[in-house]
Amino acid sequence: MEEAVSAADANRSFSRILRSVRDGHSVVVTSHGKPVARSVPISEQEDRTAGAARAVLLSRLFSEPVITVGRWTREELHEDER
Repeated sequence: MEEAVSAADANRSFSRILRSVRDGHSVVVTSHGKPVARSVPISEQEDRTAGAARAVLLSRLFSEPVITVGRWTREELHEDER
């Protein structure tokens, strides 16, 4: 079930909307009667997928060799590309 809420009402009752979404409902936020955003619960599958993607990324980052490039001066870090 999807509930429509104006942007002003969403601003005033954000905590209630989050509880509703947590309980499995979707909320569409409208501005001047037109839908502009949808708040939907994150499914367990999406949560697991995000966790798996994070694990793969961290694994890849930790497997990369550390490269020593020396110290840079502030001017080198901020020099304009010409």
